[in-house]
Order: sequence, then structure tokens, then C-alpha cells
Amino acid sequence: MAKNKVIYFCSQCGNVFPQWHGKCPACGTWNSLSEHTEKPTPIGKSRSSAFLPAEAKRLGAVTTERRARFSTGLGELDRVLGGGAVSGSLVLIGGAPGIGKSTLLLQICNSLCDGRTVLYISGEESEQQLKMRAERLGVVADDLFILAETRLSDIMDAAEKLTPDIMIVDSVQTLYNENNDSAPGSVSQVKDCTLAMMQIAKNQGITVFVVGHINKDGAIAGPKVLEHMVDCVLYFEGDANTSYRILRAAKNRFGSTNEIGVFEMVEKGLVEVPNPSQMLLAGRPAGASGTCVACVMEGSRPVLAEVQALVSKTFANVPRRTADGFNFNRAALLLAVAEKKAGMKLSMLDAYINVIGGLQIDEPGADLPVVLAIASSYMDKALPGDLAAIGEVGLTGEIRSVSHINQRLAEVARLGLKYCIIPKTAPEKLTIPDGLQVRCVSNLKEAIDAAL
Repeated sequence: MAKNKVIYFCSQCGNVFPQWHGKCPACGTWNSLSEHTEKPTPIGKSRSSAFLPAEAKRLGAVTTERRARFSTGLGELDRVLGGGAVSGSLVLIGGAPGIGKSTLLLQICNSLCDGRTVLYISGEESEQQLKMRAERLGVVADDLFILAETRLSDIMDAAEKLTPDIMIVDSVQTLYNENNDSAPGSVSQVKDCTLAMMQIAKNQGITVFVVGHINKDGAIAGPKVLEHMVDCVLYFEGDANTSYRILRAAKNRFGSTNEIGVFEMVEKGLVEVPNPSQMLLAGRPAGASGTCVACVMEGSRPVLAEVQALVSKTFANVPRRTADGFNFNRAALLLAVAEKKAGMKLSMLDAYINVIGGLQIDEPGADLPVVLAIASSYMDKALPGDLAAIGEVGLTGEIRSVSHINQRLAEVARLGLKYCIIPKTAPEKLTIPDGLQVRCVSNLKEAIDAAL
């Protein structure tokens, strides 16, 4: 007989350790490890009929027909998933409370129920609450079945009886296995319930969407093995003070993890934003110093974003450096290059960098816009409102080329901007859209002279 195993898990990051530590070795939080007795969970006989028997097959004999993609009805969600949902996949969607995870999944039921059967399992709302929310969102589907249940065995029985094509679980932290003595939401319960969902997805070919809560650090609550078990991990992000939401993939076995989807939360649910560049540039001040337009690639989509910088006199012994939406270490590097190679005396000045709209920029193509915004604030001279910049900045002050330069220029011209500064080392086959003036530069001084 297997013995009970004592483990220690971190309440902040969810990592599991065989022994107690005062400080979590993974996230560095003090006094966050809790003791947990992990008991072996027996497998009930009633579950054996729900799964196909294990049988080894030759690779050439395996067909991919059952793994075909299908649309969810929301183009932005399809983009993040890699072109649509995959049959038999397990998708985990995480996000802050109230961000719109349940709204997103209930909205797509209208399209998913077109020729398919959907089972919506809610452990947080009653059937009446689900009905009221569906009416508010305009969800009317005959093949949508709802189940307000948290016990794993009842959910498995319902899935075995109904045999749906798609199953939505909201949320995995509310489910519990009655054969496990731990409380719902504990490490072992989350692991057991996610494993059961994975077996349903892989053995029966059911596409399963699972909602997961996040902790205060923004990571999905529960053990880290939870993210390894699923096929896709999607994060729903957004500022509570704005109506815009960004859906991005942290893991995707069937597509790219660089794509993002943009939504707007309105009274009747989520609305797709097919043109996020226009949304990110809305409200841009005219004639203000310290702002520049950057064109970055989010997967295969070029997106224009406003980068702001503020340089001011410091009153502390050590100047303050802050970056929101931009990598802090990269910002410090660009400040040093600007001082050394462009002659800006920034060592005794506070510097603040911000990306408008909650977008997280982590690609080299945004280096030049950041430096130009810093130079604009330093000289207190506004850049032209119809100017964009593209390029990577090296440690010697040179401007290097970046990928997809033609797609970026096309997006810049489509949004009505008239000027663009790009590296001189751009590809020879450069396609410049009509009405767009391009200035090629080789170093920071040339870029600043061309912009200001």
C-alpha cells in the first residue's frame, strides 16, 4: 500500500518542495510554504469506461482528422490559439477576478453550439445566475448544456452521459475529488481535477476550456505542473480602470505564443478590437514633448503604440529610473547609450518610461522610439505628431535593422502617419507605401537630428 507523502507548497507561486524552507527557493517569498499531506488517490472503477484502452500505435497509422481546428466565433481568440481551437485540446485561461474570463467563454458558446454540443460546468455560479448572464450577453443556443457542480465524479458522469464536443470548466480551483481528503483549491485537488480534464480531452477528443485563478503575483494559482499538463495557457490581462483587455498566450502547443488578441468590455460583453493600433494611439496629445510612436510586432501583426518618456531634475542622491510596459534593464541600457553617444546628460536626472494602453513591449524594434522620446523630453521639444520610428539601438549608438520592416511600414502608412525613421541597414527590397516619407539613419545622432 502506498504511504502518505508530506510535501510543502508555496502559496504565492505554487511550486512544490519535499522539505520546508523559510524562504521559497522559487519566488523568494518568506513564510509562504505550507505543509500538505498528499494521499494516494484511488481510481474508481466507474471511470474506466470513460477512457479508451491504452494501445500503442505506429506513427504512420495515427491520423490527424480528430485534431482539426475549428473557429470559436471570435477572430481575436482564434488568432491567439493559432488559427482556432484544436479538437481534443486542453486550454487553460487565467486572469484577475472580474477581467472577463467567464464572459469570454460564455460568449463563444453561441458560435461553438453551431453543429456541436457544449457542456458548461460552473462551480462558482448557480444555473439561474448562468441563465441571467447568458441573457445579458445574448447567448441563445439549443445545444448548450449547463451544470452547476463541483464534485469531480458527478462532472465525469455528466460528460460520459452527454459526450459533448466541447466542455468548459469554470473554474478548476472550485472542483474537488471526493477520494482526496484535501480542501478544494489545494495543490493535490487542482492536480487531480486537471488530470481528469486532460484524460477527457485526450481520450475522448473533447475540447476542454478550463478557467484558472491567479495569485497576487499574476501567476496561475496552484502547482506549476498545472501549466505543464495543458496544451495552451492563455492570460487575460487589462487595467481595471480601462475597458480594454489583452489576451496573450504563454504556452501553445499548436501555434505561436507571440500573438495577442484585443477586446473591449462593453455593457453586453466583450467586443473584438480588430485595429488595436488605432485604440492604442487614441487620445495622443498634440504638441507635447516626450512622446513617440513605435511599431512593434505581436506575432504576425504589426501594432503601433505610443511610448512616453519624462526626464526631470532629481532631488535624491540616486536618480530614479522607472519603466512601465518596457523592460527595465533595457531602459537603463538605452539611457546609458543616450548619454554616452548622444551627449545627453542623464546621469543626474530622473527618467520615467511608459507604454500607453497596457501593452508590454519586449522587442528590439522599440529601442529607437524610446530613445527619441527621451531626447524629446530632455530637450523639451515635441516630435512631429505624424512621425514613427523603428529600429534597434546598439551599445555603440548604431541603429540596427529589425524583422518585418515592410509590414511595419505598411501599418504606419495605414494609420495615416507621414514620416518614419528606419535603420540604414534595412533590407534592399524595401517597399515604401505611397504618401510615407522614410528617413534612413545609421546612428543615434542622425536619428535625433532627423526627428527633432
